[in-house]
Amino acid sequence: MIVITGGAGFIGSAIAWRVNNQGKDDIIIVDELGHTEKWKNLVTLNYQDFINKDEFIKQIESGVKLGIEAIIHMGANSSTTEKDADYLINNNYEYTKKLAKYCVENNIRFIYASSAATYGDGSLGFNDEEKICQSLRPLNMYGYSKNLFDVWAIKYGIIDKIVGLKYFNVFGPNEYHKSDMRSVVHKAFEQIKSTGKVELFKSRNPNYKDGEQKRDFIYVKDAVDMTLFFLEKKNKNGIYNIGSGKARTWNDLVTAIFKALNKPVKIEYIELPEYLVEKYQYFTEARIDKIKKAGYPHPITSLEDGVTDYVKSFLLSGKHLGE
Repeated sequence: MIVITGGAGFIGSAIAWRVNNQGKDDIIIVDELGHTEKWKNLVTLNYQDFINKDEFIKQIESGVKLGIEAIIHMGANSSTTEKDADYLINNNYEYTKKLAKYCVENNIRFIYASSAATYGDGSLGFNDEEKICQSLRPLNMYGYSKNLFDVWAIKYGIIDKIVGLKYFNVFGPNEYHKSDMRSVVHKAFEQIKSTGKVELFKSRNPNYKDGEQKRDFIYVKDAVDMTLFFLEKKNKNGIYNIGSGKARTWNDLVTAIFKALNKPVKIEYIELPEYLVEKYQYFTEARIDKIKKAGYPHPITSLEDGVTDYVKSFLLSGKHLGE
């Protein structure tokens, strides 16, 4: 039995979809649905049970043997603008510690989501070697909560028994419910459909022209395959980047969306809000040598191919994975 926490969410539901495609449905979905529309991500999936995240952690804390083979822990508050630090510590850090301890003590495979937000402004690079985690300085509380667990796992000697995955800018189907945390692909698609243009932030860094700020964008299908690689390779542990390994500009990204829609490119550059000035990343690029060295065999989907598939197969129809 595989447990996927955050299993109704964006990447979690995509992982469940891929497991279903492998002919398996021995999945327990753990999540908190609240008032969101993410329950729609579950409609096409086959799984054994759904457990609320609070009830699940109670079962874990009770020490009950649940017959679990692996926990893929995607559940977290992923808002980079969340200001309730105590909530993030409890939800992203303490919860993860409890799951990790349970898995290590019971010989259960534990794969958890860290984040590229842990790298902060990128001044120390984007190398996924554990030795740099203590020196990283995230720019927001979300990134800090993720790095806090990475450092804890290293300090207490369990990182060599578990897997932490630093996801870069993931985009793709099943993110419809994420509101302001949706990818720019989804937001730009809606802007183009309603106004015929896309708004991008102007650069306030003289080294980057407007729209030439760079990110490592990765299609969710690739992110899922990279995640499940570690479910198969149980002898591979530690922290790994989940990205394309190639930084691309925002202009590249939105141009691919216009092309997929067969519309002329029209970009308007707007001022970067003051509250983001000190937290804005101008460049991210995953080093993926480590996961390749571990044996990951698949090529990474190009930005243009990923955007085209997302737009034509999902956004235009509003479909979810599995439909």
